Amino acid sequence: MADAPTLKAVQFGAGNIGRGFVGCFLKDKYRIVFADTYAPIVEQLNAKGQYNVIEFGTEETKPQTIKNLTAVNSVAEKDKLVEEISTANLVTCAVGPGILKFIAPAIAEGILKRSADLDPLTVIACENVKGNTHILADEIKKHIPSESAEKAKKLAVYANCAVDRIAPAQPSGISPDVQVEKYAEWVVDRTPFKSYAPFNADPKIKAADWAPLEIPGVKWVDDLEPYIERKLFTVNTAHATAAYFGYNRNKPYVHDAMADPSIKEAVEAAVTETAAYIVKKYTSISEEEQRKYKEEIIKRISNPALNDSVLRVGRDPMRKLGLEERFIGPASALAKEGMEIKSLLAAIEMAFRFQNVEGDEPSETLAKIMAEKNPDQVIEEVCMVKKRVDPNDSNSEVKLFKLEPDHPLYNRLKEVVQKVQADSRD
Repeated sequence: MADAPTLKAVQFGAGNIGRGFVGCFLKDKYRIVFADTYAPIVEQLNAKGQYNVIEFGTEETKPQTIKNLTAVNSVAEKDKLVEEISTANLVTCAVGPGILKFIAPAIAEGILKRSADLDPLTVIACENVKGNTHILADEIKKHIPSESAEKAKKLAVYANCAVDRIAPAQPSGISPDVQVEKYAEWVVDRTPFKSYAPFNADPKIKAADWAPLEIPGVKWVDDLEPYIERKLFTVNTAHATAAYFGYNRNKPYVHDAMADPSIKEAVEAAVTETAAYIVKKYTSISEEEQRKYKEEIIKRISNPALNDSVLRVGRDPMRKLGLEERFIGPASALAKEGMEIKSLLAAIEMAFRFQNVEGDEPSETLAKIMAEKNPDQVIEEVCMVKKRVDPNDSNSEVKLFKLEPDHPLYNRLKEVVQKVQADSRD
């Protein structure tokens, strides 16, 4: 019988990615404490003490069982949660970027309650957005009193990451078991750890092999940006393009959309354009490597076993049309270089048409903005981003960045907005 794990991780979010992605990486070395506001899943996890992860994409769909876990209700059992955080080795989350501000207070409280004798708490936000953990760190710092700021700096270390695994909508009913695709990648920035004495690499270990924490399967890197952008501008661009074209052509699932030759062609064309940006910017990624990566994601999102709804994938178009997101990000860079962006603009048009979708508040917000604002105001309100002036300095100023009117993409984007608005009025 295997020994019980001696390490402890608190995972915020017991949803599909929390259980079906993070849990799979942590299962061998960590006792996992899931924190969630949804009482039924908390109760199920505690009652069973384990759950199964069923992976699609192979001939066999043999489940793996995740054990050594408990769950807490992050609202009803906040004191217990804070106590767990204060003695944990690792805090992770998969709750959605908009929810980070709600989990930050408990993490801040747990950090301040932490003994200085322990190694710093590692915090990694597994959110599908650039600078994911820095965003969480900003929210946590809002709940650290100024007189405790220096103390808190020594008690926690924050590392951005890139995550990749598709977890589609699950079968109806309440069950801790989760279905996911077989493919999974978790890449974490190790540079924040180097200034913390407890994590300094053994001089006998090659720097490229150094892992600050023992998390089997995680890839630790000194330059995260190529992995972030490769994933965001290939996986997420392709997935969202398929969903938005599919939605506008009444396809219920992503694999239905990809079975339509014209939509598949549109998806392939969009990620061919983003591939040109990626290989031009990152010399470490060859054209052949990116071509294979692109082909792999086309296969992944075409998998009918995933049964992935276009509504799930398309939700939150306001974020996905952001300045540094999956469409505007590569399109703006390519436009500056005078390179082709026709297919990305077509995908952007489909994203702007994802309006008033039931259950998706951001799509309702987009519809309101498109109905009430002129094209320039739409671009200013939708295609922007709030980020640090210095992305490598967690204490630098956070400012609003937007697409300026003199940018080579601006007028072409304005034409797209005008077209969608005109069609809505007809």
